[in-house]
Amino acid sequence: MSISIYPKSKVYIVAPANVATGGPELLHQLAYHLRKDLNIEAFMYYIPTNSPNPVHPAYKQYKNPYVKQIEDNEENLLIVPEIIDNMKVLQKYSKIRKVIWWLSVNNFYTSIVLNSKKKFFFRRTLNKIYRLLFGELFFDINDLEPEDIRISILDIPFIKQANYHFVQSFYALKHLENNNIEKNKIFYLSDYLNEEFLKIETDLSKKENIVAFNPKKGLSFTQKLIKRAPDIKFIPLINMNRQQVIETLQKAKVYIDFGNHPGKDRLPREAAILGCCVITGKRGSAKYAEDVPIPEEYKFENKSKNIPNIIEKIKDCFNNYEKRYNDFDFYRKVIKEEPKKFKEDLKKIFVKTVK
Repeated sequence: MSISIYPKSKVYIVAPANVATGGPELLHQLAYHLRKDLNIEAFMYYIPTNSPNPVHPAYKQYKNPYVKQIEDNEENLLIVPEIIDNMKVLQKYSKIRKVIWWLSVNNFYTSIVLNSKKKFFFRRTLNKIYRLLFGELFFDINDLEPEDIRISILDIPFIKQANYHFVQSFYALKHLENNNIEKNKIFYLSDYLNEEFLKIETDLSKKENIVAFNPKKGLSFTQKLIKRAPDIKFIPLINMNRQQVIETLQKAKVYIDFGNHPGKDRLPREAAILGCCVITGKRGSAKYAEDVPIPEEYKFENKSKNIPNIIEKIKDCFNNYEKRYNDFDFYRKVIKEEPKKFKEDLKKIFVKTVK
């Protein structure tokens, strides 16, 4: 199963203008490898199209050309990430072959909430009132699960019209299959950590009894954990530049992530490469060994009854760090092989064909 690329085919990849996060980086990496390794004409297409400086400085290294117009031709390919605003580009064209790349699952549903003023009016209003009264949100939109939204993805016209779907995680693959997307339309195309990042050396002898965490993911449960463990030092990865995040993870013995894992997240992988023992919840991609291949004893459901066991596991990692570090050998091996796997998958998916 593959996608035919003809002698005159062009591949257009939609990305938000001048934005630097994990998703946009992967979109730029795709264009780069299509051009460099497969000799396929690939172009970035930034939205909004009127942005004066659409290429973020972090991605100028890829030297990907970009266009402001797309040739609506049946031999061409248009790839969009799963956010609704990006998918809207698809409706402008009738002939081009269309691909949705599911870089996450949950972020798709979050984008629906943020775009729907009527359907989620009550939830939005409740959040505003609660924040005015108590200074915090009643619920975190970014923490919603797909089942909370109660929308069938095939009800979205853009999705129904797509010719193909790429999935960044096994979690996304299963989600599409469970929502009746035909298996022969789904291609696994994950991502990888920057190869320069994989070369970073960490002095494990300088590790400290520190737990690092991302306060943007699963904060409500993490706060409960912090309150129950006043003797443990927790450091939030916030208000830091890239180098400071790396240095913090190089010091920490443990990284925890009890967020919703909307896709195969990068921070847990970066933490593992920098020598952290990784402890996660069991939501989203973390539920699947294919996405987060760490020993099951390091995964806990986000339930208060599990907090004592999580604290015990953290302290075990502190006290027996050298042994616990070895528990993540396989995870690190998988992560280091991801760049090679990405290129292999590209070659399987995009096959040059003569009509």
